[in-house]
Amino acid sequence: MVNKKKKRDRLPFRLNIIFFVVFILFAGLIIQVGVVQILEGESYQAEIDRTVNDISKSPVPRGKVYDRNGKTVVDNKSLYSITYTPPKRVQAEDKLELAEKLTVYMTMNDKELDKVTEQNKKEYWYLKNTDEAMSRLTKKEKKELDDVEQYNLVIKDRIDEEDIEGFTDYQMQVTAIKRQLDKAYALTPEVIKNEDISVEEYAEIAEHLSLLPGINATTDWEREYEYDETWKSIVGSITTQDQGIPKEEEDFYKTRGYSRNDRVGKSGLEEQYEDVLRGRKEQTEYTTTKKGDVLGTDVVVEGERGKDLMLTIDMEFQEKVDEIVLKELKSARANGGNPYLEDALAVAMDPQTGEVLALSGFHYDKESNEYQNSPHKTLYDSNLPGSTVKGATVLAGLGSDVLSPGETLTDSPIKIKGTQTKGSYMQLGAVNDVTALKRSSNVYMFYTALRLGGDFRYPFPNNSKANVDADGGIQKLRNYYNQLGLGVKTGIDFPYEEVGLEGPSTSTGLLNIGIGQYDTYSTIQMAQYVSTIANDGYRVQPHIVKEIRNPSEDDELGSIFKVNETNVLNKLNVKDEHLDRVQEGFKKAFNEQGGTGYSYWSDNTYKAAGKTGTAESVAVGKKDDGTSYLKGETENLALVGYAPYDDPEIAFAVVVPLLGKNAGDNINHKIGRSLMDAYFDMNENSKED
Repeated sequence: MVNKKKKRDRLPFRLNIIFFVVFILFAGLIIQVGVVQILEGESYQAEIDRTVNDISKSPVPRGKVYDRNGKTVVDNKSLYSITYTPPKRVQAEDKLELAEKLTVYMTMNDKELDKVTEQNKKEYWYLKNTDEAMSRLTKKEKKELDDVEQYNLVIKDRIDEEDIEGFTDYQMQVTAIKRQLDKAYALTPEVIKNEDISVEEYAEIAEHLSLLPGINATTDWEREYEYDETWKSIVGSITTQDQGIPKEEEDFYKTRGYSRNDRVGKSGLEEQYEDVLRGRKEQTEYTTTKKGDVLGTDVVVEGERGKDLMLTIDMEFQEKVDEIVLKELKSARANGGNPYLEDALAVAMDPQTGEVLALSGFHYDKESNEYQNSPHKTLYDSNLPGSTVKGATVLAGLGSDVLSPGETLTDSPIKIKGTQTKGSYMQLGAVNDVTALKRSSNVYMFYTALRLGGDFRYPFPNNSKANVDADGGIQKLRNYYNQLGLGVKTGIDFPYEEVGLEGPSTSTGLLNIGIGQYDTYSTIQMAQYVSTIANDGYRVQPHIVKEIRNPSEDDELGSIFKVNETNVLNKLNVKDEHLDRVQEGFKKAFNEQGGTGYSYWSDNTYKAAGKTGTAESVAVGKKDDGTSYLKGETENLALVGYAPYDDPEIAFAVVVPLLGKNAGDNINHKIGRSLMDAYFDMNENSKED
């Protein structure tokens, strides 16, 4: 009994000890919480505020463009630049105050003042007269509308023209600067001014940066074209900072790390190679309070300017070709028989690799009476090619087994019922596949087309109906044409290229397509076509950029990042002996008496081969109501060729559309021959050097 009583007495004592310990612990905890909240609360809160981090990305200069020999084609010109990087949640009043401070140190030019809108002026007036502006709202409007709705109503309807007319020069300057400040996004640099900044302005702002929150005096760049307008439509252009990324493609660019005010390629190579020319933005981490105040910055990714492009083009050769094309266009226009002539186009490329050696085009603008450098027309415009495509027609006939190598047919006119008599420029007598190309027989091509359509009658019965599947025959021809690059995209590294227009399927169309009087093709397609014949049937993809280079710190070319290798798109589906026949026909056309190009090419020392072409065309005008009318009958002169014919290193195509009938004066040969002479003269000189 005694032991049991002692045990009961010890139990409350132990519980009391436990309760006392728990009390001490709770008391300590309460004291600690009090210390944290009362004595150290502000410092801990500051630490919490410092955990807000944001990444800002700053643009870098774009990559440069060089020709194949390392000559600069496009560079970046350095500019003084004043930028604004706003903190988060900056207020309109703060921007106005900053704009007023900036007017002390810099002046906006007339170009920027002209951009100030009525809306900009109203916003300025509102900020300077807020109480008066709000007094123009009724009590009901103040009660029912939120702050944003009230502001919009005041700006739209309660600020009159009288309030904003007669702005002083000072007010215009402040408004123009604030307009630029308003375009900036939080923690993202925005250029406020980078044109016409004097050394004094730049120095003054740099000296007073502590008084100008968010403002920085730095450097910017603009594109500089070393060859002026030469080739500018191929190099392309970029947007301005005002334009920024295209609105219709905003999602595309923003998912790739672009800001709204970034300059991007909008045409030509600038657009095609945007992903490498843009460079790597510098990324800065901003540590801010929750209120948006910047506490510190840290560069987390170093910026790197864009990679450089090395072209396949030798700009010295390009300029020589331009000189030739422009000279011959002017000369032909001086001939009174060419009232509708506007364009002359030429392309040269390496048939083995696909490297473009020259893209040249000139356009005569009647309104300005000026000649415009327009090489993009070699990719954008399509024209009837005339007899230049007869090599493709013969290959289609031989490849489809409707012709036999060396097969002879008599060249005399064909009369299909319901159509006009069709023949060659003269009756050529007996011709085979090679001599038909040498002398440019239309009739040989007509029989080839009829056979492809299913009509094998020979000679064709006079005034009979053609028993052909016109659609099937045309499709067979187009099949081979496509393999050679005609009627399909060449794959050139450019944002756009014209495919050409196809005529409808008729029996007349079947005959006309075989002589280049039906479908239309671009000059680059014709260059790819003749290149495919030149290099034994391999259709290679043409390209303008030879290499992409890493940026370097000095003026030297950087290391190679990527090489645009030769890309074979397809192998022509014909026998080697068939291709040999066409190559022989092209060779004879330029080098053998009776060939259509003999008088212009027989004395060439570099062994050229090729095919001439004349197509009947029409000049079409537009009335004021938009309807078309026939201005006059014209003809297109074309020419394709390559050299040396036993080991081709250059192929070319020339197209001059809308010449007067028989008034072309062989402009196609003059351009082609001068182009080839220039190329081999330069190569010979470079070998001697």
